Amino acid sequence: MEIIHIVLGKANPQRMNGVNKVVHQLATKQTEFGEKVAVWGITKDLENNYGERNYKTQLFLKQRNPFAISEELKSAIIQKKDKAVFHLHGGWIPVFYTLSKLLHQNNISFVFTPHGAYNTIAMQRSSWRKKVYFLLFEKTVLNNSSKIHCIGQSEVIGLKRIFKNSKSILLPYGYENEKIVVIEKSTNPEIIFGFIGRLDIYTKGLDTLLEAFQKFQEKVPNSKLWIIGDSPEKVLLEQQLKGKAFAQNVVLFGSKFGEEKNDLLQKIDVFVHPSRNEGLPLSVIEAASFGKPCIVTDATNIGQLITKNQAGKTIYAQSSNLLENAMSDLFSCWKNPNYFIEMQYNAIKMVKQNYNWKQLISRFNIELYH
Repeated sequence: MEIIHIVLGKANPQRMNGVNKVVHQLATKQTEFGEKVAVWGITKDLENNYGERNYKTQLFLKQRNPFAISEELKSAIIQKKDKAVFHLHGGWIPVFYTLSKLLHQNNISFVFTPHGAYNTIAMQRSSWRKKVYFLLFEKTVLNNSSKIHCIGQSEVIGLKRIFKNSKSILLPYGYENEKIVVIEKSTNPEIIFGFIGRLDIYTKGLDTLLEAFQKFQEKVPNSKLWIIGDSPEKVLLEQQLKGKAFAQNVVLFGSKFGEEKNDLLQKIDVFVHPSRNEGLPLSVIEAASFGKPCIVTDATNIGQLITKNQAGKTIYAQSSNLLENAMSDLFSCWKNPNYFIEMQYNAIKMVKQNYNWKQLISRFNIELYH
């Protein structure tokens, strides 16, 4: 049976869209382990600008009406009846309402992964609109799906509040670092904290990060904060930094990909991700795989593992004071190279043990697709 992933976009890992990155790696690993896999992307253009990959990619034009699907996509789905299981990625996507109805009407099963869309904090944003949309459209997607794939505990909790069911499965995705990572004593004259991701100030807790770093920087004047990523909100971050004394130690790099991003990540000492809402942040797992101790909130759904494996610090409230305390604790560790190197190895070990694709692909097959 073929596995067909459907996503908005082209599953291009060289973009800031986390869902596209996850789908690309999932499809890549499923193919490597012998599965027949394809990714179908709903996009504004059909240009092949996503690089080489080991799975088939088919693109369909996004329609003006956000609920509409092209005739080409409709025909392609019907032709796959009894030949494929579909996997839809992303919550609150109007076209998925229409797709779920088409699949259900033709008795074609599909798995649905919301990717953190139902976390409690996510539900609080535009709450009344989401309640109306949920009743009219989103609930249909959930009802029609064969399995609902949750990637974090906070999403399991959020989903239960709005949709009581017995078909949700908690299952993380995996991660494998293809780079050879060498752990060495930091050569930075002063500690460098770093964030990599989409610049969504509220969701990613970047406001809290700036406040915490300002407090930390008063104690350690030569410390640095690198923020790597982009979005229209980059202008807002620049405005928040304007005229602040600590701003000279904050670098907004914009989007970086491939080796350029990896080079920056390797130079960072501690990765910080104080998100208010996540499914499971790939950027944290990636940073840990490079041996970077991480400071996260429990909303990232990886905090318990980081604490258990002594791979960083977890804070349990959105607080600049708590975050600054965690940064100070990691700074103390950083000043003790032997202890800090042990923490770096712990981060790598955590990723290898808990996000092992070989084990997870088997679970995907058993728990989601059969």
